[in-house]
Amino acid sequence: MARRRSIVSDEVKYEIARELGFAHRIRRDKGGYDYGNITTREAGLIVRGLIQKAEEMMSNNQPPQGRS
Repeated sequence: MARRRSIVSDEVKYEIARELGFAHRIRRDKGGYDYGNITTREAGLIVRGLIQKAEEMMSNNQPPQGRS
């Protein structure tokens, strides 16, 4: 099954993981990012962080960032 294209760049997701303290578990290579070593809970925390950033940008009337 083909992977769906994300609406959020891997760099933004990696930045959130870094802020949360588990970016060292995400492998980066020239082909992209590998999230296979994070837990479901950590993936959920990334999603929560993305939602929080989007809400903050909307409340400040900032344009969205990180689209790839």
